[in-house]
Amino acid sequence: MARIAVIGAGMGAMAAAARLAVAGHRVAVYERTGTYGGAVRRFERDGFSFDTGPGLLPLPAVWRDLFVKTGKEPLESRVELVQVDPSSRHVFADGTAASLPNASRAGVVTALDEALGRPAGQRWGDLLVRARDAWERTRRPLLEEPLWPDWRVLAEREPYPAVPHKRLLRTRRAGTLAEVAAWELRDARLAALLESHALAYGLDPRAVPANAAVLPYMEHAFGMWYVRGGLRELARAVYERCLDRRVEFRFDTEVTGIAGRDGRVVGVELAGGGTDEAEIVVAGVAPGVLDRLAGDTAVRGEGEVPPQRGTATSRVTVLLALRGGRPEGTAHRTVVHAEDRAEELDSLFGAAPGAPARPTVTVLRPDDPGLVPGPDHEALTLTSTVPVGAGTEGLAERLVAVAERAVPGLRERVLWQEVRSPADIAAETGAAGGAIPALALAAAGGRLLHPANGTRLAGLFTAGGWSHPGGGLPHAGMSGALVAGLVVEGPDFRGSQ
Repeated sequence: MARIAVIGAGMGAMAAAARLAVAGHRVAVYERTGTYGGAVRRFERDGFSFDTGPGLLPLPAVWRDLFVKTGKEPLESRVELVQVDPSSRHVFADGTAASLPNASRAGVVTALDEALGRPAGQRWGDLLVRARDAWERTRRPLLEEPLWPDWRVLAEREPYPAVPHKRLLRTRRAGTLAEVAAWELRDARLAALLESHALAYGLDPRAVPANAAVLPYMEHAFGMWYVRGGLRELARAVYERCLDRRVEFRFDTEVTGIAGRDGRVVGVELAGGGTDEAEIVVAGVAPGVLDRLAGDTAVRGEGEVPPQRGTATSRVTVLLALRGGRPEGTAHRTVVHAEDRAEELDSLFGAAPGAPARPTVTVLRPDDPGLVPGPDHEALTLTSTVPVGAGTEGLAERLVAVAERAVPGLRERVLWQEVRSPADIAAETGAAGGAIPALALAAAGGRLLHPANGTRLAGLFTAGGWSHPGGGLPHAGMSGALVAGLVVEGPDFRGSQ
């Protein structure tokens, strides 16, 4: 039985802590803030309740596996999962709208044909088939196995089977998501639909590799889920599972250093002085923080870390308390696409990044009486991608104006609003500028791979969105499983079978 120190109480770190405790280790979690969950937080006021981080859950199987493996108990015994239907509604720049059924390729094809006209649905359906091939080729090495020592194999190979495209007597294949959209979908609205999945992760579709097409595939194949009471309830359930397994939590306790001796960790140094001994340290921290904590100890060798692109985006969230109940039949999630997508992408990813004038906005309207003080009120959330460190002056008003394309009369219903900025994300997660990590993707020279969960310092591991396999709730949970496997089974661990 080893003494294990886990730095941070984010979702990936807690997933690792629960699994390691079940394996018989003595685990203590050190969290510099006063609560658990990382970016999965809740804001409450006047009987209203809002998620301030993710609002929907893809791939719930990751968290189901955690609960089965750490207690032979289904996740649904702790939280209520609801499959939202439609999965999403999209309002496009030309005013057309489409509602996409949850986890139904055939239903999505029909819906797009009806909303956009044939052959839109068929083109999207064919894209999903190709994206499934990319998913099958990359699922294990990118999500279920520790990062390969020879990660360059993943970096050099584009797994998406792009359709040959003839242009000026040349045959080309799409190498970026934007090229997939232009050459294979050939409809501005379908292009916006595809590229919005990348944008939600802070990825520039003009630069992200073609296999980013797996993002909509995951949604259509495995569905989108809501946790009754909000995603904070999932964080609570994972926290309580850790407590059930006798994981110790030390909140408002900042780790200022990782102590090492003879190339191996020996403990964690705490603010105010003192060192707690530990044979294993799991760091669930943001970029740059790990190097600071390790001090002069090199935890990553040259050539061992994929060349990170540098996350340049964060998220702004506007929480709206509304008078008037949620209308019957309202979609849980509506994506209102930018009227000028080129302007939006140039604003976000250009030489001088700034918040777009009329950005793509995601509107979340949960059908959950527990979030509001009564049936005559509604809790509505607006989110949009912004550059790291972006200010919010005037931005909330712009998001509301965009959202009114999907929610007419929204302004007149607002009782009050709360704006959550990149600075708030930075305070909660420690990520500089409130950066949001993207999930791992193949190709592109490895720019979208994340550092391995193991390090050169024996006994030091990393979990969470900034390590393999990257950002997003499912991937955070997977990182915890990978770390537990590496600790329990050793460096020859190759993932669950």
